Amino acid sequence: MAAATATDDRLWRNIREEAQRACAFDPVFGKSLVDAVLAHDSFAAALADLIGRRLGGNAASGARFTSFSLDAFRGAPELIEAASCDLQAIERSDPAVAGLLASLLHFKGYVVLQAWRVSNWLWRHDRRDAALLFQNEASNLLQVSIHPAASIGSSVYLDHATGIVIGADVVIGDEVTILQNVSIGRGSELPTHSPRIGRGVYIGAGATILGDIRIGDFAKIGAGTVVTSDVPSGCTAVGDPARLTNCPEASAA
Repeated sequence: MAAATATDDRLWRNIREEAQRACAFDPVFGKSLVDAVLAHDSFAAALADLIGRRLGGNAASGARFTSFSLDAFRGAPELIEAASCDLQAIERSDPAVAGLLASLLHFKGYVVLQAWRVSNWLWRHDRRDAALLFQNEASNLLQVSIHPAASIGSSVYLDHATGIVIGADVVIGDEVTILQNVSIGRGSELPTHSPRIGRGVYIGAGATILGDIRIGDFAKIGAGTVVTSDVPSGCTAVGDPARLTNCPEASAA
C-alpha cells in the first residue's frame, strides 16, 4: 500500500505540474484548471470533484456525486490506485495523447470508468440505489452504461467511450481496451451467465460479446464482430458470426 501511495503522489505531482505549465501558457484556460486541479490537495479530491462535475446536472446534484465518490475513495484507497493505472494506460495506449492532464479532464471514457468504480463500491456496500443512480447518470450524460455488479480490472481504456454497454456480472481483466459502441452482456439462452474477458484483450468498435463465454488473454475482437462462443488466448475473432484467425496454436503448427 505504501508503494501504491507513493505512485499516486508522483502522478498527482505530475498532473499539477502540467496544470501549472498550462496556466502559464494560457491564463484564460488556466482559470478552469485552478478549480479542476490546483484547488485540490490530492488526486482523490480532484477526481471526486471531476465525477461530480460530469455527472451532476446542477451544483446540488454534483455535490452529491462528489460526496459519494469521496466516501468510496476513503473507504477503498485501492480505487485511487486503479484510477492512476487507468490514466497511465491511456498515455501508453494512445499515440495522440501527451501527458496526463488532458486525459483526466477531457476523456469521458476515463471519468465514466472512475464513476463506475465508485458505483461498484456502493453496490458491494449495499447502497444499491446510489450505485444505480451513478449508472443511470453516466448513461444519460456520457453514453456509457456499466452495471455496478460488473467486475473490471485496472489499466483499462475506454477509447472514444460512446455507446458502450457492460452488463451485470461481466468480468473484465486488466489492461483491456474497449472502443465505441461495444455491448458485453448476458445471452438469451443462458441469461444468468455473462462473459469473462481476460487480460490485455482488445475489443474493436461495434463488437458484441454475449453469453457464458470466455475471451482469453490478449485476444483481439475485430470491429463489428459478434461473439457468442469462447475465443482462445491470443486469437483474433472477426465477423458475424465470429470466426477465429491468427491463433498462436495454428501459427505454431
